[in-house]
Amino acid sequence: MTTEIELTILMPCLNEARTLAKCIQQAKAFLLEHGVSGEVLIADNGSTDGSVGIALNLGARVIGVEQRGYGAALQAGISAARGRYIAMADSDCSYNFGGLAPFLEALRRGQQLVVGNRFKGGIEPGAMPLLHRYLGNPVLSFVGRRFFGGPLSDFHCGLRAFDRQAVLDLGLITPGMEFASEMIVKALQSGLRISEVPTTLAPDERGRPPHLNTWRDGWRHLRFLFLFAPRWLFLYPGALLLLLGILQFSAAFAPVGWIDGAWPRGVHAELFAAAACVIGWQTMLLALGVIYARHGAGLETNSRSERLILRWIQGASLVLGGVLMLFAGLLICIELPIEWQRAGFGPLDPQKTMQILIPGIALTIGGAQALLAKLYLATLRSAFESSGRLRRNEQKAIGWRELEL
Repeated sequence: MTTEIELTILMPCLNEARTLAKCIQQAKAFLLEHGVSGEVLIADNGSTDGSVGIALNLGARVIGVEQRGYGAALQAGISAARGRYIAMADSDCSYNFGGLAPFLEALRRGQQLVVGNRFKGGIEPGAMPLLHRYLGNPVLSFVGRRFFGGPLSDFHCGLRAFDRQAVLDLGLITPGMEFASEMIVKALQSGLRISEVPTTLAPDERGRPPHLNTWRDGWRHLRFLFLFAPRWLFLYPGALLLLLGILQFSAAFAPVGWIDGAWPRGVHAELFAAAACVIGWQTMLLALGVIYARHGAGLETNSRSERLILRWIQGASLVLGGVLMLFAGLLICIELPIEWQRAGFGPLDPQKTMQILIPGIALTIGGAQALLAKLYLATLRSAFESSGRLRRNEQKAIGWRELEL
């Protein structure tokens, strides 16, 4: 009778001969000491320093992953894992695999994703660059909490454990360092049960520079968080700016006498209002573009509001709204030549003419923006359809093969 494997301890590997043996021994000792039915799985990303032989000789399972990248190696490892639960961390001795007990206990209690917290557990001297400790990680974690909520205060801890099937159901696809962010963001948006456990971070023992590049990978993580937060990045600021512009226009045309002297009015105030409306509306349209582009790239979320937005984009609503705005703007602008004709084509009062022109031009520009945005999104759709991105089941699993001595 085959014993069911409860826990797979997964490590991505790329030329980690110097530290891999210690990590595997720690992982195996944990399984033995705690009586856990488990396996140690190494997802090798093309090592040339003998790492594969070291792992096999120590009794670990090893799979070869041809596609390069941190995320690619882990995706293949999650797919190949035999355990109900998976604990993952780098094979550089920065995390102690002997300390997995609280992670496993949390999973047994029903949590679906358990993330380590290095700031609560302790960071040993030299384990994390000061720039990462006091700027990079706090900023990225703050942005993540602000955009997506959830209980996590260390968004990018590399030691985490999870229910294998729950994470497979998230449909993770990024092959690079963004994989860590994608897992957290999609887990939060999908409503997975998430908690964090204090963990310690020790200095990397590989004796060479890490694969991580501070500025490049930090920017990639931040960009990825922005990709999943178009509402905070574009929609809400744009809506606020548009609302302020509309309120200013309302004040400019309000017949109420007390506004005079208490609030800026006149053509100069209208110009600022028009600028706010145009920029705000354009910013909101950018949010639609981000949502649609992410959908086309296969990075869908379970957000009901975003699904409604996608249906709205794909329908005729944006075109209809653009046409109505354009038509209304042109109608207002036509008032000017009519007024000029009434004056016998003589000089006109600039204050009065600009009062008519500014809102009319703002509406005309807004309508043109909407129609151009629809045309742009339509070309994006054609590009995605031509590449097969919008077809069902287009996500291709990362390939892997079992390695033996």
